[in-house]
Amino acid sequence: MRDGPDISIIASLIGNPASANMLMALISGPALTATELANEAGVTLATASGYLARLEKSALIALERQGRHHYYRLAGPDVVAALEALLPLAARAGHLRARTGPRDPELRQARSCYDHLAGGLAVRMYRAFLERGLLAHKGREIEVTEAGRRSFARKGIDMKELQRERRPLCRSCLDWSERQHHLSGALGAAIFRHILERGWASRRVGSRIVRFAPGGEQKIAAWYRR
Repeated sequence: MRDGPDISIIASLIGNPASANMLMALISGPALTATELANEAGVTLATASGYLARLEKSALIALERQGRHHYYRLAGPDVVAALEALLPLAARAGHLRARTGPRDPELRQARSCYDHLAGGLAVRMYRAFLERGLLAHKGREIEVTEAGRRSFARKGIDMKELQRERRPLCRSCLDWSERQHHLSGALGAAIFRHILERGWASRRVGSRIVRFAPGGEQKIAAWYRR
């Protein structure tokens, strides 16, 4: 075997259906308990605990302790990026779940996807950025154009700060309810923070749902269209 990282161990963990279901549950929301993740994976708590131990040992997830409660989250943005990269590959190969996304209208409209915005609003925003030439496809990647850098800076996004981050500036993330793409990466996270900091929307405690303040949805639409 050649020297260097052995991807087979990580690939086997991500490729296991139960582990994959738990990882995807974590990419879409806050930290979850082992019981919640067992329910997401459709396995017993004992089985889930075994998988979680292996995922933690391989640095794909991290354990957080709050008193008697234990919560699991993805270990970092590099794990998120790896999982996001697999979504369009799975979709292109036709490996789609029968479930087309959440039934709750609020979850379909706007929800958190790790640290960025997902749902119908996020898909419309991403499409608008492309149509206005702020983002552009470069092969299978997505990049911010020069016009986009100026526009996002005017919108209050610190582009120079984002470029210093080690994670990709922008990525397209396949939205699991809309079956279209929304924006992730450092720029997607910064836009979500911008929306929350201005009080246009807020996260519902204990849920992935993002709820709008009065007039908040209109303010967000006006912000990304200007």
